[in-house]
Amino acid sequence: MNSNGLSDITDKILDLSKLCTSTGQIDPTLYTKYEVKRGLRDINGKGVLAGLTDIAEVKSYTIEDHELVPCEGKLYYRGIDVEDIVKGFIEDDRFGFEEVTYLLLFGKLPTKKQLIDFTTLLAGYRTLPTSFVRDIIMKAPSHDMMNTLARSVLTLYSYDDNADDTSLPNVLRQCLQLISLFPLLSVYGYQAYSHYHDGNSLYIHAPQPELSTAENILYILRPDSKYTSLEAKILDIALVLHAEHGGGNNSTFTTHVVTSTGTDTYSAIAASLGSLKGPRHGGANIKVIRMFEDMKSKIKDWSDEDEISNYLTALLHKEAFDKAGLIYGIGHAVYSLSDPRAEIFKGFVEKLAAEKGRNDEFKLYSLVEQLAPHVIAKERKMYKGVSANVDFYSGFVYSMLDLPLELYTPIFAISRISGWSAHRIEEIINNGKIIRPAYKSIAKHTEYKSLLDRE
Repeated sequence: MNSNGLSDITDKILDLSKLCTSTGQIDPTLYTKYEVKRGLRDINGKGVLAGLTDIAEVKSYTIEDHELVPCEGKLYYRGIDVEDIVKGFIEDDRFGFEEVTYLLLFGKLPTKKQLIDFTTLLAGYRTLPTSFVRDIIMKAPSHDMMNTLARSVLTLYSYDDNADDTSLPNVLRQCLQLISLFPLLSVYGYQAYSHYHDGNSLYIHAPQPELSTAENILYILRPDSKYTSLEAKILDIALVLHAEHGGGNNSTFTTHVVTSTGTDTYSAIAASLGSLKGPRHGGANIKVIRMFEDMKSKIKDWSDEDEISNYLTALLHKEAFDKAGLIYGIGHAVYSLSDPRAEIFKGFVEKLAAEKGRNDEFKLYSLVEQLAPHVIAKERKMYKGVSANVDFYSGFVYSMLDLPLELYTPIFAISRISGWSAHRIEEIINNGKIIRPAYKSIAKHTEYKSLLDRE
């Protein structure tokens, strides 16, 4: 097809897209009229109750005299405060992601022997089918690792003799295998992309059974497989903090929705990956990093509060960075006063910044965290407080770990597959109805017109 033909097709697509816009736009006042909870949340950010879960609890308010009162954010895994979980394995000088995965899946903390047996089981599953890397991952590498990851997950269906068996033992086996394989699928996918698109050397390191998930990520990613203890431990904490966030977050709710249809594990997890890919969800930390890169290039004195506040105001006025009117990493759909994950992360981020010689950047992040809520309060009506969320610091951590941007969201997926698996199992055990919320039609009934009578 010649260039004129492509131009004609492009013009036709643009005309059709305008038609979509003109016919698809819904009067915003109708959402208020019919009491529609857009985003399945009320104006204060409180989610519509769509189900029950025993896996995790996100707490952002208390009830006093029948009123909702914002409080410091709390996150509980199976009823245990995440802050206590992190404190526990840090004091023991060990890694925590495998322990948290066990807790989420089985509802209790493992004994020492159970944890050893569980990590051994995961290590045994950390092997891809023969020629999978060559035939699947190396073929047509995508520039987006989330698409690569989803494609790999769907392809693994073809290698499973019991792919459609939704009995609990089989689903658990499938979930454990995916939890083990996500680091390989993500990193190998990146290595293929880096080689074919950027011309870099190709490294396919085999994972080591004695290493933790966090250690293996760094081991198979880096050309020399070397990393410091602090690097591995902070990546492990990142995995722990991203592993689960209640049933209402978009990707986990997707897991419930798709699982409720009775479909296979690979299809359910691939759907959740599609949700997590979105920049409003798992891709948010990339936006934070890019926003800060722009900020650092525009601000002369990183310690000048007035200069920083002016830049933040420009962001809200759609005059800076991507002109979206957002300060990325600030604010959360649920939390108001604080995101406990960001609070936990911050202390470890400071240590890593010191090790990497990036204290000035850490101070800039801290100033933005301090100033942004005040800037937002001056510019916009707020129905609840805003604070730094976990994405605010996670991108900075990944940057200091020299992780490529392409792997930021897959790292989130490597962690969240544990929570998705727990929720898929919970949905199957409770044998709920197929999830089908209501949408009210506002279209007027009109008569059908024959083709020749249409204008």
